Amino acid sequence: MDWNTMLSYDWGAMMPEFIILGTTMILSILDLFWPKHFNRRKLAWLALTGIILACLSLISLLSFETVSILSDTFRLDSFAKAFKLLLLFGAALIILLAEGYEPREGLREHRGEFYYLFLTALLGAMIMSSSGDLITLFVGLELLSLSSYILVGMRKHDRKSNEASMKYVINGGISTAITLFGMSYLYGVTGSVNLGEMSRTMAAMTDGQLQYIMGLAFFMVFVGVSFKIAAAPFHMWAPDVYEGAPTPVAAFLSVISKMAGFVIILRLFLSLFLTAPGDTFGALDFLDKNNIYIASLAGLTIIIGNVVALRQQNLKRMFAYSSIAHAGYLLVAVATLGGGYFLLDTVWFYLMAYVLMNIGVFAVIQLLSSQSGSEDISILAGMGRKSPYLAMAFTVFILSLAGIPGTTGFIGKLNIFLGTFITEPGHFVLAGIMIAGTIVSYVYYFGLLVQVFFRPIHSEKVIKIRPGLHIVLIICVIGTILFGVAPNIAFDFIHDQFGDFTDFISSK
Repeated sequence: MDWNTMLSYDWGAMMPEFIILGTTMILSILDLFWPKHFNRRKLAWLALTGIILACLSLISLLSFETVSILSDTFRLDSFAKAFKLLLLFGAALIILLAEGYEPREGLREHRGEFYYLFLTALLGAMIMSSSGDLITLFVGLELLSLSSYILVGMRKHDRKSNEASMKYVINGGISTAITLFGMSYLYGVTGSVNLGEMSRTMAAMTDGQLQYIMGLAFFMVFVGVSFKIAAAPFHMWAPDVYEGAPTPVAAFLSVISKMAGFVIILRLFLSLFLTAPGDTFGALDFLDKNNIYIASLAGLTIIIGNVVALRQQNLKRMFAYSSIAHAGYLLVAVATLGGGYFLLDTVWFYLMAYVLMNIGVFAVIQLLSSQSGSEDISILAGMGRKSPYLAMAFTVFILSLAGIPGTTGFIGKLNIFLGTFITEPGHFVLAGIMIAGTIVSYVYYFGLLVQVFFRPIHSEKVIKIRPGLHIVLIICVIGTILFGVAPNIAFDFIHDQFGDFTDFISSK
């Protein structure tokens, strides 16, 4: 590729990624050369500045038409813009969470490393959302995964952290191998790694043996990605990893990493295994014909996540299983995507709601666990009397996670629930499992509120909230209530800025 060709590309499409990359390099150099006595907590504000600048540059690109560069390996379409916006928003909140983290060990010594490793993982997730071929998708996935392994094991002298990191590396390696093996089948049959070319080749397939191989590839990729999103029965790593990781890292895994997993599912499966409306239906309209398998995994994930959470006494383990259950709800939306691409905005809205309510919950857990040195549910006892402001914020997040009307969590679940009836044939059993799982979740969610308002005070020590955590709590509370009461604000924004994702569909 000559120099003139390189200059001909519209590199402005990658400006958000360039900003994150530049910020990462600056942070790593500063952390390397600044004296050890320098308080690296201040680097959080530099990392946050980089994320805000990347977000502003992305907003300036929202009005642009679809841009494809580097031989269609990088696409800035409506799908990429929508999910990058969520990734950057969630990343900004987690950086503020990390700034207020008061560990006894771990991030205290390696706080500078946390910020640039976190931004590296974010960069990988952003690349995945814009990937136009399998190689770019895989590079983004590994950039995210390798950074995550280190972040989980950052508390080097903590046995639980060491165990969590080891389990995460082993399970992550297995899932990556399975995913890559499935991708190799896709490449072997189609002769291309470009998603658009692969889709056109697959749509024209009539050979039954080739269709069988493509189906096998679908299942291998789906199983590999199911590890990443902690869908049952591939979820066993999640509780131990959440418990052993520093709280900001657990929040990162539950939000950014899970969101990236669904980016893979949507970008890859909708590009390859589902024909676009108006196209001549090819022989491999696989997702629409075989979504019963995704629906079965979604139902199993909802059941296991909610039922096992009932027995948990450690808060981070409980919310790990809660995260598993919410992955199940999102898989329900994926299973019903065959009924229409417009359901992409349902997935986007639910992920936005999940960012707000889950990061808010982890902010409260971080405050209480840093003070008490424990992560048992008993640390919530008496919070309603000791810190009414914190208790009310926590209540809002719990009600949203439970799906109580007036919160974003309710609107998100309602949209997914209604989607089960739109598809033909309707997923009525899946709708019933969603209702049953939500009711079961009330037991452990409201059990936490019993601790907050009806148990004696666990500790008389005054809870001190750093400015960064104040900002996180305020944003999450306002967003959780606002988009629960007036969800049309979010949906109007989606439709105005991203339409019905037709440019993503046309990439086929």
